[in-house]
Amino acid sequence: MTSSFESKTVRIPHAVEKVYTLLSDLSNLDRFKNVWDASGNQNKLKITGYDCDSLSIEVSPIGSVTFRIVDREPNKTIKFEAENSPLPLHLWIQFVPTGDHETASRVTVKADLNPFIKPMVSKPLQEGVDKMADMLVVLPYNV
Repeated sequence: MTSSFESKTVRIPHAVEKVYTLLSDLSNLDRFKNVWDASGNQNKLKITGYDCDSLSIEVSPIGSVTFRIVDREPNKTIKFEAENSPLPLHLWIQFVPTGDHETASRVTVKADLNPFIKPMVSKPLQEGVDKMADMLVVLPYNV
């Protein structure tokens, strides 16, 4: 059974072109390092590798998961598919310009969850998409 988890909509104080350009190339993660270290998330999730199209993370207690960009729609969406994940998982980030210097964004995850595992992973998945959306607001888009 496919379950969907949507973050709250966040307002990013930058033009959609800047937001999309930064996030659609995962090799930009070097620019996020200080923000990531300050977030306190590195205890549960450790970035183990990345290139322009993929990001590998170590998630406690799940293990290693790689997210690969499978579709880019300029200034609208970036879609990811999880590899090596214990659950079939798809993630996408949506962008909507709300002004010359503001972008609304939302993170969505769709996962195939059986009825036994759904109660255990629903809350962490929802918290994860909300934290990811919050992180989008504070990234250094002007660097």
